[in-house]
Amino acid sequence: MLPETRPAPNAAPAAPQRRGAVLTPGAGMASARVAWRHSLRFRLAATYSLLALALIMLISLGVVSLLLSRMDQQFNARLNDRADTLAEAFTNPGAGLGKAAGGVGAYTMLIDGDGKVYAASTALNDYKDAPFPFQKPGKVVIQNTPVRAVERKVGLVGTLWVGLPETELTAARQSAASALLIALVFTPLILLLVGWWVGRRALSGLQGAANLADQIDPGLSLATLPLPAREDEVHRLLSAINRLLVRIEAGQAREKQLLGQIVHELGAPLTVLKASLRRAEERTDDPEVRRAALVADELTFTTQDLMQLARGQLELKLAWHYIPARTLQERLERLVPGTLYEGDWTGGILCDPDRLTQAVRNLLANARRAAGPDGSVRLMLEETADRVTFTVRDSGPGLPPELGERIFEPFISGAGSSGLGLSVSRQIAVMHGGHLSGGNHPDGGAQFMLSIPGAALGDED
Repeated sequence: MLPETRPAPNAAPAAPQRRGAVLTPGAGMASARVAWRHSLRFRLAATYSLLALALIMLISLGVVSLLLSRMDQQFNARLNDRADTLAEAFTNPGAGLGKAAGGVGAYTMLIDGDGKVYAASTALNDYKDAPFPFQKPGKVVIQNTPVRAVERKVGLVGTLWVGLPETELTAARQSAASALLIALVFTPLILLLVGWWVGRRALSGLQGAANLADQIDPGLSLATLPLPAREDEVHRLLSAINRLLVRIEAGQAREKQLLGQIVHELGAPLTVLKASLRRAEERTDDPEVRRAALVADELTFTTQDLMQLARGQLELKLAWHYIPARTLQERLERLVPGTLYEGDWTGGILCDPDRLTQAVRNLLANARRAAGPDGSVRLMLEETADRVTFTVRDSGPGLPPELGERIFEPFISGAGSSGLGLSVSRQIAVMHGGHLSGGNHPDGGAQFMLSIPGAALGDED
């Protein structure tokens, strides 16, 4: 959570809040919803789970191995104790097999020097008076029961064979293995869930910082971001972003100031030059003078584009008027002669006439430049209940396919121009609530479509 706003320590003064600044939380949240496999929380949780699982496996294997080893040692000690006790009982003349066997359990045999069993406990009566069935002591199976046995020499009596069933030891081993297997199956899932939860809580501030940073749009606002109360890594990150925003705004202000000065220095001489060329054209009707006048007009519109670029969307305001479409056509005919007008130009358009003229004129000028003096440029007006669409098509070679949407970026041009016209035209279309798109027509040449909302005026309007 980012509860309060404080200025970044040791940072430049915060950028002023701009009129018209808009932050779009929806865009930030949309970009924050990344795939789970690309989430830092998931990677941290997975890494934590794998490391913890490896550590738990090593510790569990060590503990289980030590536990089984101790159980095995205790089993051997108990077996040897019983064997020693029985051997001493048989060595003592007052002891007998029955008395000794009473403390031993089911598996005891006495073997004579010829290898024949002449005495056995009740469970081993089947081996009595028969050759000893086992080659050597160790692990044997008696009646499907695993038995571990040892032997002791009992003086003149012969050899004492003593065995203990391993049923309990085997069950303990199986229980330990099952518990270890269950732990290995469920532990990673539990660790992953716990790691995800811990990572989510630990990185909640970073997620909020990412959402805030994602809302930054230099074209709409450079307002500084709110800082968290706790001065941790997230606080330092947002402070660095705020300092960067201040530097970006200062750079943009210098750029706009420079562009404004350039436009101002060019505007007055161009106005005088256009007036002089217009009077010279009226007196002489010289085609060279007419061409120079067109070049002066081109420079005038270039300065207007530069001013538009310098002001951007934050400072420029539209002056809305409802004008006849024919008025717009007459202005365009004077600016870009030789254009073929199609569609219905008898309706009205709600717009900023100067800005819309500038946007469509840029499209026509680019089309004329691409088509050449012998090519054709067409402008079609289509009006529906809610949209007004201007379609500009030329007979030139078309747009370079490698440029794509970059054709609308400032100073990107595929025809040797300044590269400002399309960028400014799209900006003006967006300011009107519309859109500008472009591409190549299937029959050849480039085609641009500028659409803005229709007037939708009622009788009272």
